Amino acid sequence: MASSSLSSKSFLKAVRTDGGRDIGFSQQSDLHRLCARTVQISVQRRGASPRKLEIQATGNNFGKYFQVSTSGESHGGSVDCIISGCPPRLPLSEADVQFELDRRRPGQSRITTPRKETDTCRINSGIADGVTTGTAISISVPNKDQRGHDYAEMSKAYRPSHADATYDWKYGVRSIQGGGRSSARETIGRVAAGAVAKKILKMKTGTEILAYVSQVHKVVLPEGLIDHESVTQEQVESNIVRCPDPEYAQKMIDAIDVVRVRGDSVGGVVTCIVRNVPRGLGAPVFDKLEADLAKAVMSLPATKGFEFGSGFGGTFMTGSEHNDEFYVDENGRTRTRTNRSGGIQGGISNGETIYMRVAFKPTSTISKKQNTVTRDGNETQLIARGRHDPCVVPRAVPMVEAMVALVVVDQLMAHMAQCEMFPINSSLQEPAIPAEPGSPLAAHLA
Repeated sequence: MASSSLSSKSFLKAVRTDGGRDIGFSQQSDLHRLCARTVQISVQRRGASPRKLEIQATGNNFGKYFQVSTSGESHGGSVDCIISGCPPRLPLSEADVQFELDRRRPGQSRITTPRKETDTCRINSGIADGVTTGTAISISVPNKDQRGHDYAEMSKAYRPSHADATYDWKYGVRSIQGGGRSSARETIGRVAAGAVAKKILKMKTGTEILAYVSQVHKVVLPEGLIDHESVTQEQVESNIVRCPDPEYAQKMIDAIDVVRVRGDSVGGVVTCIVRNVPRGLGAPVFDKLEADLAKAVMSLPATKGFEFGSGFGGTFMTGSEHNDEFYVDENGRTRTRTNRSGGIQGGISNGETIYMRVAFKPTSTISKKQNTVTRDGNETQLIARGRHDPCVVPRAVPMVEAMVALVVVDQLMAHMAQCEMFPINSSLQEPAIPAEPGSPLAAHLA
């Protein structure tokens, strides 16, 4: 697939003669070992015993307690994920995962890429008798509809604003077909893992994660038009652009159609809400809930902006205008009358609905002639071929939901491990798991 190859013999050895130290990368016996997560480096001072350092390969792993590792490329054999730390005895089937993958798959409508993939998943491990075993869950989705020849020009010239150039500059080699690891097809593993996380949250805490398209190019849903407490997935999925308002959905579809027939693309915004969130998720100071959410959604392809709660609009308010005043509701729970904090204060969830917005740029690969540079440094022009979304936001909806679910379930597990190991202070704390029917918390979740 790649235009260059790597030797399976000695990887690299660098010798310093000025500082009296020899630094050598340990020799690998084959390419598979070279690609392992840990690379050992021996550091030896002259006349001293050697010391070994380890470099942990990063970039493909997410989460601390509910851990997800993904692999696979756009035109490789498959896209896969491994989930570690999933609780045992969770009812789980391939159908649970397939539902979310079907929302993400290509070829759904005229406003998405025409690539035809069923994205049929297979759970290879971690399930017995219909429930999780507590061991690693392996999920695989094969690539079927591959057209590597569409990328012949892109093997020589960089697509403007795509990752072609930066992958070459970082690694010195890349998978050319479809963009390889930088392709949105990489998100299959995230969505598969997110399906498992969603099920855990729904069963244990009644938490619901829902995203929708709130902007396409210059078509913007007015503030407050969508009620975050009542909007449903059925409303979101009722049209091909995944906007819950029918009037604005048609305007967005029309905007995409205009650029699609011209071989161009547009961007947009996905809004995501999290309802029935337990209080107490998130930890000061580097693991604040909104900080983890920002990293998670901004790791998705084509993302360019993140707003949480009032976002940048809050900068135009005074403190008295922006503050969310507390009150006691009819069930005796302390709540906030407004929610400009977005359901998180001090990095910790307060029980109100969490909401955020994620900006996606226009798709980089377009079929209009553009100026660029070849891999060997010559200026040229490129008309990119292949099958690509004229606007990524409709298919980004389940991707955003998946990444948010992975963060929330990871933070839930951390919170329960630390703050519910001993009996809680019932005068201040609420259990993460909903209380029995008839309690104030149960009434709130009803």
